[in-house]
Amino acid sequence: MLLGQNLITADMQKHSLTFWWPAECWPQVFNKLIRRYKYLEKGFEDEVKKLLLFLKGFSESERNKLAMLTGVLLANGTLNASILNSLYNENLVKEGVSAAFAVKLFKSWINEKDINAVAASLRKVSMDNRLMELFPANKQSVEHFTKYFTEAGLKELSEYVRNQQTIGARKELQKELQEQMSRGDPFKDIILYVKEEMKKNNIPEPVVIGIVWSSVMSTVEWNKKEELVAEQAIKHLKQYSPLLAAFTTQGQSELTLLLKIQEYCYDNIHFMKAFQKIVVLFYKAEVLSEEPILKWYKDAHVAKGKSVFLEQMKKFVEWLKNAEEESESEAEEGD
Repeated sequence: MLLGQNLITADMQKHSLTFWWPAECWPQVFNKLIRRYKYLEKGFEDEVKKLLLFLKGFSESERNKLAMLTGVLLANGTLNASILNSLYNENLVKEGVSAAFAVKLFKSWINEKDINAVAASLRKVSMDNRLMELFPANKQSVEHFTKYFTEAGLKELSEYVRNQQTIGARKELQKELQEQMSRGDPFKDIILYVKEEMKKNNIPEPVVIGIVWSSVMSTVEWNKKEELVAEQAIKHLKQYSPLLAAFTTQGQSELTLLLKIQEYCYDNIHFMKAFQKIVVLFYKAEVLSEEPILKWYKDAHVAKGKSVFLEQMKKFVEWLKNAEEESESEAEEGD
């Protein structure tokens, strides 16, 4: 086995990384060796991890070649993405070697595959949320990462990291929200926390109302009897109406909430008959207004339970339309 490892790493040692073969040949060489001598796979990955720890010992030209080679080997599956752990070495990160190496590596990798394939490989080894660690602690921000990699020509990687950060922030927001509700924290404190998170992580209100709705509905154990669950839901949601109202200040947020209610009532069969009651409650509590309700009824609803929910809402929608017409008539008479 040692002989096999020596075959693989002989020309890749710290002080002899000459790459005298054409660059495109190296991936094929390693691929064929690994396929022929399967037992070398683990040893090869270990050797690459060691090489990456000694990147400062190579010239910039050698580092670039190694980065491109590593990217191709990651793309064809010869290497596992766990080798990237070596790039989080404190000294490499501090001196900017890790970030510069990563640029060449990801360009090569994405060129062979695409960002979706790269993302899947990173997720497999739990590296998808660690890429900002390529920078020192004082530079580990989405803004810095995005600027650095976008300017280097890796906009798709920048967008991926930004999306990952947003998803992570939303999950953390929902988790904290549920904990605050379980503790019975005052709504004013919860609202303040959520608004700060919205601002810090650039989360739009329509997204937040979906998170708040899910959190509110997960804080109670619902009755299994259909005839009792509607009454339980109205009582529960009436209590949380002020919290929900704080995040329906936009028409799109109200429409999002209506769709969330529709999907929830459809997915939880005991709530099928409760849809209209919930909407009316929220209208009276000023969580929802008539315009988004009318829009939802006309053309903004989804297919889930459509016929049932539209029928439930028919009389209430007619009442809203009549009230709207009366208000317009009174306004015209006033003029």
